[in-house]
Amino acid sequence: MNHWTAEPDRGSDINPVTLYGEFTVTGNRKVRYAVSLTDRDLIVQKLTSTRNKVVLSLKDCVGCRAYRGDDNADPAAYLATYFYPLKRRWMSSGVSRQRVEQCFRLAGLPDPRANLEEAEKWARAVRERSARHQHLRDGLSMNTLSRPCRMMLLVNPQSGKGQALTLYNSHIQRMLNEAGVPHTLVITERQNHARELVREADLSQWDALVIMSGDGLLYEVINGLLERPDWEEAIRTPLGILPGGSGNALAASVHHYSGSSPVSSEELLVSCGFLLCKGLVSRMDLVSIHLSSSPRLFSFLSLAWGFVADVDIESEKYRHVGAARFTVGTLVRLASLRVYKGRLAYLPASEDYNNEEHLRKNMTLHCNNEASSWGPASMLCRPSRDSPCENTFHNSCHSNNSLKVRRTESTPSRSANKSLTGPPDSLLLPLDQPLPSDWVVVQEEDFVLMLAMYQSHLAEDLMAAPGATLDDSVIHLFYVRAGISRAALLKLFLAMEKGAHLATNCQHLVYTKVRALRLEPYSPKGIITVDGEVVEYGPVQAEVHRGLARLITG
Repeated sequence: MNHWTAEPDRGSDINPVTLYGEFTVTGNRKVRYAVSLTDRDLIVQKLTSTRNKVVLSLKDCVGCRAYRGDDNADPAAYLATYFYPLKRRWMSSGVSRQRVEQCFRLAGLPDPRANLEEAEKWARAVRERSARHQHLRDGLSMNTLSRPCRMMLLVNPQSGKGQALTLYNSHIQRMLNEAGVPHTLVITERQNHARELVREADLSQWDALVIMSGDGLLYEVINGLLERPDWEEAIRTPLGILPGGSGNALAASVHHYSGSSPVSSEELLVSCGFLLCKGLVSRMDLVSIHLSSSPRLFSFLSLAWGFVADVDIESEKYRHVGAARFTVGTLVRLASLRVYKGRLAYLPASEDYNNEEHLRKNMTLHCNNEASSWGPASMLCRPSRDSPCENTFHNSCHSNNSLKVRRTESTPSRSANKSLTGPPDSLLLPLDQPLPSDWVVVQEEDFVLMLAMYQSHLAEDLMAAPGATLDDSVIHLFYVRAGISRAALLKLFLAMEKGAHLATNCQHLVYTKVRALRLEPYSPKGIITVDGEVVEYGPVQAEVHRGLARLITG
């Protein structure tokens, strides 16, 4: 006979057992197991063996449920628990999340209702203790999604290798059911379908919007939310990301932020599904993008010009190979390396630019020229060692002259934010106006690439900004000057797979943290991408907005 009891004195004083029971497992009613629940673990062990103890951390639990079997003559109830612990991968030094289900049969009493009540008591206890771990991270209280959480799950069936819907059916549907998360599946039918849908949707029906696709679908959703009259409330709707495309940069970033070792493909999907089920919500920076004639856009990932943008778009023809399309595209573009002419300028980020007094005291720039073509107060500058831009790896200006430039507060004209919803831009002037005097203007005009990142990953296997976090309130700006060899550029991208490119000491690579930037391409033809999507080619500028969106990070 199976039995259970509460035994708080069992185990250590640090992690005492709060529930104890002896059950059989489904499929084998002859072997009994001792099951112990502590504040941290579910412990399972055969009663006839002192070995093979299974300890499952409640941090890895996504759900637990109690239910009756199909046989009405059977008085037993069942308790199913679902865990996704990190396990070492076969023939690999890495680890990934792998599904573990434990299902117990409770038949200690002849009354079916009593057995079910006992199973439900266990299920509640497991869920409650598991949830406790989610409210605290590094000792800090975290926001979590409400339970039950009503999710709208948008899937683009054409993204990546065209397998997003298959991956949903094989992994995500089951995971969300295990976590007790009701969701409505919406299959997108065309470009901008998701954008139009969230722009008009009654968001009060949903606790979260989840995207299963490449990064392009989330780009649509974010801009759709910010086009709404109630954008201030709409953009606070928690967003989830599940990799279903070929790039999957944000999904790889979210996995990276969780502290887990790198994974790809379906292992990345399982990891992001697990984090989604855990339901922790973090703030995420967004970047406003101004183009010459197009409406203002909002970006969550990147702004690219030159080599990176070309590879991203030109590799579309290799989409059928998945994430490997970027490797193929890189090799093809390296064979015909281009130089792009243009002018780049940026507003450096201080260590604490929320403290304006601190910013004023440290805004000292070394300059070597008179006014640039962007306005009488804009100088061809380089930051000094004492300036807020001291994190620049290699600077493109060399001067012995110096000039102290005071920071001037800029108020954008009405045309900078004309007829737009979304937050105002406090750092950007209209593209046809000179830059404020505290901006740094890069002297070189010949570039191989410019890449502005606000997440850690540019693709599943490209950690472009290893120091980035979701809400660090800066743009991580990289550019590569002309003159770099093909071999050196290839070395950079190979090092980027592990986020080691900044340690290569490449003399042509410049990296700095900025609050805003402006790019004016001089080359008559080229590609500019925002979050991997092609936008109008021409002058562009950007400003970061700290913590504007909400992202489910687990």
